Amino acid sequence: MLLIEQSSEVHHTVNHSRFIGFALPCADERELRARLSQVARQHADAHHLAFAYRIQTGQGLATYCTDAGEPGGTAGRPILAHLEGFAVVNAVVAVIRYFGGIKLGAGGLVRAYGGTAKLALEAARLIPYVEYTHIRLSIAYPDLQPLTYALGKAGGEILAKDFGARVDLTVKLPAPEAPAFLARFGGKP
Repeated sequence: MLLIEQSSEVHHTVNHSRFIGFALPCADERELRARLSQVARQHADAHHLAFAYRIQTGQGLATYCTDAGEPGGTAGRPILAHLEGFAVVNAVVAVIRYFGGIKLGAGGLVRAYGGTAKLALEAARLIPYVEYTHIRLSIAYPDLQPLTYALGKAGGEILAKDFGARVDLTVKLPAPEAPAFLARFGGKP
């Protein structure tokens, strides 16, 4: 799976209708709503704002698409198909349409919305998706420096520290690294 590291905006014209595509990262539904609101405000005079998203949640992958007033299945589904085809998660692809006076028909709409979504995803900078886990640790003071070094090598970070008789930590690291890390330093997910 992939994530959007850098957003994109593309412009595409089909039979005088102008399509503007956005590929935007969003970690959760709150951020998704904020991104869509921003796009809608920027293009308040647009005729349609169709979109699709895929967000990884604790309960699995959440997906949704909307045709935004276009005939059923002609806008949202083609956008979602490209999100799935590119295997992008934690992202929304939105396509704005400014009607140009010529009806495109169902097939034309599918090609226009899908094509704009594809262009937006191709223009975005994509990186591999890494699932992270949080671990709580209680270590002796001399183990703090080796743990910090090992955590850095594993691509993790310390989220919280509490210094007492021992050092209590909450760390975040890539899930595939967790078993080796737990074996070396103890702790619990």
